[in-house]
Amino acid sequence: MDPSSAGRAARALELLHAVVYFAPDIASELAALGVDGPAAQYFGGRAAPLGAVGPGVVTATFYSFSPRLVASAVPAVWETAEPAAIIAARLRGLDALHRRVLGQDVLDSAEMSEAADLAATAARAIPGPDGRPLYAAHADLPWPEAAHLRLWHALTLLREYRGDGHVAALQTAGLSGLDALVTHTATGIGFATDPARKLRGWSRDEWADAEKELRGRGLLDKRGELTGEGFEVRELVEDLTDDLAVAPWNALGDDGVERLLDLARPWRDAFVDAEVFPAGLFGPRYGDAR
Repeated sequence: MDPSSAGRAARALELLHAVVYFAPDIASELAALGVDGPAAQYFGGRAAPLGAVGPGVVTATFYSFSPRLVASAVPAVWETAEPAAIIAARLRGLDALHRRVLGQDVLDSAEMSEAADLAATAARAIPGPDGRPLYAAHADLPWPEAAHLRLWHALTLLREYRGDGHVAALQTAGLSGLDALVTHTATGIGFATDPARKLRGWSRDEWADAEKELRGRGLLDKRGELTGEGFEVRELVEDLTDDLAVAPWNALGDDGVERLLDLARPWRDAFVDAEVFPAGLFGPRYGDAR
């Protein structure tokens, strides 16, 4: 399968994984454990498969977050709830979210089962954990039984596998975590600038300093937009990310991937229409993903 086509498929399915970071159903389950507040819930939830790790590991593997923001939640979150309890709470919240937004008929449908099987086929074809710490941690978790949770778990494995490769691509291009965030928002795809800065925990001064440094490298212009060289660097990163993530999609082939997308698009759009994701979160070019 062409790596760029696989990359487009991964991005089109991204929101079906990302609901876990924004839906109130998951937040409520975590709060019931005492894990309260956006930072504790995000870092505790996503890092839980790694075990009770320290802030350095989380900062390194998540890559684009301020170390200060990470340290505000880790390792204190593990004193509130053990990683296994957090993982179980997230699955309960995900189950409730899917039932609320999609409805029981969709969850019980042949289409949901088919989509879960297709995504699982791709996820099980991931070559291995070498150099992919977040993928490896999630791959050690047991597969859920319910089809909609199997679909989410499979997409999470594919997403974290791709994300680990993306970090390698960013380092190859000489972009730090903050550089990566600034240049990505400048593309107009993904997070808008202000939500990106706030969600990742960077100050205005830190963001401005990064922009100044990137201008010095010729990657940004005075308006904070990517230069031609900046676009070339981002293209290099995305192309290399696609190359490093294509292997599991080959197990489905073009027809299998297209079938998975056809099945999943209405569910992804249902989560968007249900306003699971905050208004203004994404940049002006993100709408073409729908």
